[in-house]
Amino acid sequence: MLDADFARLAPYLEQVSMLLGDVIYDSGDKLQHVYFPTTAIVSIHYLLENGGSSEIAGVGNEGVVGVSLFMGGNSTPSRAVVQTGGVGYRLKAHLLMEEFDRAGPVMRLLLRYTQALITQMSQTAVCNRHHTVEQQLCRWLLLTMDRLPNRELTMTQELIANMLGVRREGVTEAAGRLQQRGFISYRRGHISVLDRAGLEGHVCECYGVVKKEFARLLSDVRQRQAS
Repeated sequence: MLDADFARLAPYLEQVSMLLGDVIYDSGDKLQHVYFPTTAIVSIHYLLENGGSSEIAGVGNEGVVGVSLFMGGNSTPSRAVVQTGGVGYRLKAHLLMEEFDRAGPVMRLLLRYTQALITQMSQTAVCNRHHTVEQQLCRWLLLTMDRLPNRELTMTQELIANMLGVRREGVTEAAGRLQQRGFISYRRGHISVLDRAGLEGHVCECYGVVKKEFARLLSDVRQRQAS
């Protein structure tokens, strides 16, 4: 069924470059497009009145940026910023809504994805409240690696601290301990994962909860991507 739906939307999908730091939408913006990252990763941040922020979810090739559109809100207090540069596709908002209103496979897929996204947001909140910075960093690294074709990413400690909503010194100490254990290599904003199994053995349960829920709800998406 999804093949016919995709064929209907494909002519209207516009490939776009998504550069590191690009703001896809800002707090309160009325959404004009939804975005489907392929090689890029987008970070969803919640902003505070004092200018502080922290990541509440990430979106890569498993998802869509702009769920508030079809959930009825059309805008959101969060901000979406490109965390890892790459490419993706965008679709005009009214075209997605027309497809959503058909109440067919696309609508059901988008709602399943939204449920998985809510799980990620909820687990992020729990993790940031109850687990150490080291565990949070492991979770963040593993979720990021799941969305990349390799085990390397470019990311400064300051940016990671902003993602996690913690002090930069805390990230420096946590990254140093992970490097001492041989799990990662960190140098001048470049992180390489050397021992993924080590990270998985060291991370809190939050990573497993999120990964399991995405696999449960979106297994057909991953199968289609693999084929």
